[in-house]
Amino acid sequence: MSHAFSQTPLRVGSRGSKLARTQAELVRQALAHKMETELVTVTTTGDRVKDKPLADIGGKGLFVKELEDALLSGRIDLAVHSMKDMPVDIPQGLQIVATPARENPADVLVSRDGKTLDDFSRGARLGTSSVRRAAQIARRRPDLRILPLRGNVDTRLAKLDRGEVDGIVLALAGLKRLNLQERATAIFDPKTWLPALAQGALAIEMRGDDAHCRTVSEALDDTPTAIALACERGFQAALGGSCRTPIAGYARIENSTLYFCGEVLAPDGSDWEEASVTLALGPDARRDAARAGRETGLSLKARVRPWLGL
Repeated sequence: MSHAFSQTPLRVGSRGSKLARTQAELVRQALAHKMETELVTVTTTGDRVKDKPLADIGGKGLFVKELEDALLSGRIDLAVHSMKDMPVDIPQGLQIVATPARENPADVLVSRDGKTLDDFSRGARLGTSSVRRAAQIARRRPDLRILPLRGNVDTRLAKLDRGEVDGIVLALAGLKRLNLQERATAIFDPKTWLPALAQGALAIEMRGDDAHCRTVSEALDDTPTAIALACERGFQAALGGSCRTPIAGYARIENSTLYFCGEVLAPDGSDWEEASVTLALGPDARRDAARAGRETGLSLKARVRPWLGL
């Protein structure tokens, strides 16, 4: 019996933030013609601990683990994650069944007075909770003060508006999903200002034995997104590193060709190494992309071992 005529709707798990719930609602809307759903909110460690940098409390997985526990215990049937929050290793019994079409992966600068990154005066305060963004800002403008800034999108924008910082760097995808894209002062080209791996993409995770995995996959999975993410996550897996390591990368597909560039930065932005690959994709494009990302990561690993903590 399909969920559309069942007394038990598919329970869609989400973090409680406005952005997370908005993303979950996008998934629910995409499934509406297939099955009934209901939203279940789950509080994660990353949501509870707001007074410390993410790197100090565990980094990747902080916004994921409780949702995965809820899946494994049967409290929810499907979890909607931001893919950039997902560790490479998935718990036994779970699988990523779909990656919906990716939103623009670019970072954006939001400033109170319309200044771009080059316009800020020496010592201006930029807020971010990302070690990658901090390193990239420091590489471009080592004379700026980079301040830790936690909280959801609305919280960070409010801190900017109150004058606690002069500018903040955010993901364009989050602003667009919240219909706040007009707040962006400058959009950084993701081909040159590389975003977080998998930024702008969602991951749909379910129990591997759930009979509805195939239906959900068919309704939500976007092939070009899945191929690009296979490359980026292959790069991530090859490098390993800690949550304190600034790692960035962006893969895109054009005319059956994969283009990928990845980089690892010194935490203070004073040095960096990058590598890129162009690959004509074969019949098993996801496997080809994953291998290309992994090999690109391995080609960098020996050069960046100190930054990876190895």
